[in-house]
Amino acid sequence: MSANRQDRQTSTARLHPFVWAAVIGFVIWFALAIWGFGTEGYADWLLTVVSGFIFIAIAIPLILAGVARRNNASGTRPKKPDAFGDWARGEFEIWQDHLKGGSAAAEIAIPIAAAAVGMTAFAIVFHYAAAHAPV
Repeated sequence: MSANRQDRQTSTARLHPFVWAAVIGFVIWFALAIWGFGTEGYADWLLTVVSGFIFIAIAIPLILAGVARRNNASGTRPKKPDAFGDWARGEFEIWQDHLKGGSAAAEIAIPIAAAAVGMTAFAIVFHYAAAHAPV
């Protein structure tokens, strides 16, 4: 491994933008899967409220990140993030230890991905059962 390549595998406590995008994508998928249960009555109203909370939970960190990026103390433009592959091979600092970036990304994204896939499966089963229920 070259010295230049070794220098690029640094330790960081910041997530790669691709990880943030994946988590936001899974949250949106989860919100859309929840709408698979909205059939009638108050369910639509409650789903609208929950979707609003999910939207706010995504929007606030994005707005704060944009403000922090524009108002950095050094006054310089932030550097372009490394390629995801380089970030994934590097070290990611956590409170207790260090992890490989790829392992950290997986541990962060898998819970919400599992919830999104599971909610989609529940919605499919719900619609199948409703369609084949005796009247």
